[in-house]
Amino acid sequence: MITSGQNTTTIALASDLKGRSLWADARRRLLRNRAALTGMIVLGVIALLALLAPVLSPYAYDEVNYDIIACAPGWWPAEAACTAPGHLFGTDAVGRDLFVRALYGARVSLAVGLVASLVSLLIGVLYGAVAGYAGGRVDALMMRVVDVLYSLPFIFFVIILMVMFDRNFILLFVAIGAVEWLTMARIVRGQTLSLKQKEFIEAARAAGAPPLGIILRHVVPNVVGPVMVYVTLTVPGIILTESFLSFLGLGIQEPMTSWGVLISDGADQMETAPWMLLFPALLMALTLFSFNFVGDGLRDALDPKDR
Repeated sequence: MITSGQNTTTIALASDLKGRSLWADARRRLLRNRAALTGMIVLGVIALLALLAPVLSPYAYDEVNYDIIACAPGWWPAEAACTAPGHLFGTDAVGRDLFVRALYGARVSLAVGLVASLVSLLIGVLYGAVAGYAGGRVDALMMRVVDVLYSLPFIFFVIILMVMFDRNFILLFVAIGAVEWLTMARIVRGQTLSLKQKEFIEAARAAGAPPLGIILRHVVPNVVGPVMVYVTLTVPGIILTESFLSFLGLGIQEPMTSWGVLISDGADQMETAPWMLLFPALLMALTLFSFNFVGDGLRDALDPKDR
């Protein structure tokens, strides 16, 4: 026989065990992933330092001082030709503060990665959703276009865009994002092909909803999970691409800088001034690892089979 006290306890437990939404459950699982949480904290700290770069250093990123050319920081453990105690990361080949330049480089590299990923996200999601929902000849034609673009050398295509339209900061976002959407389109197309047979899509179609409305209101929201995971893995790839272009001299131009530019300059002075290569490379490695940890955490959190 159940007493009134037991009944009250059962009701209280039932209220505590009320269902969570998919996104609330995914957020809880993501925050319990230590690697992903650490990655988010590291990315947040790097982004905050990049935003506060003018406040954290009394030096400008383009301030030249020929009295302290390629000088090590004051705490540098090895012997160096000269030291610059007031410069946390030392100075570069023309006496500029490497700490503030590394933070300004973080601004550029992160901006390129995020904005180019957004461009690829918009193009890839819409293109893949339309191809998958339309099906038939439209799908075949659209995906053959993707196959043709896949056959072109990726870096070669970006270099052509940079040379044709001149090298500038904004074009770098568009050029990289315009060729990064291909894999995104394939992922979204595959998800759409499985979604368009679902009952809620059939119900929307039977209710007279237009195809574009079904794509935007029903298909796209249901592919957000895989897309978010892929975006977190796309950002580090784009950062590496920008760094490679800057390393070749086709990316960011002086006096503005990025991690690719700093690594290129540091590689030239690696034997005599290793700090010029070490600090930008460490910041880039931390950022890339953090994005990959967050991507793995999102993949695990959004997988409904992984409970």
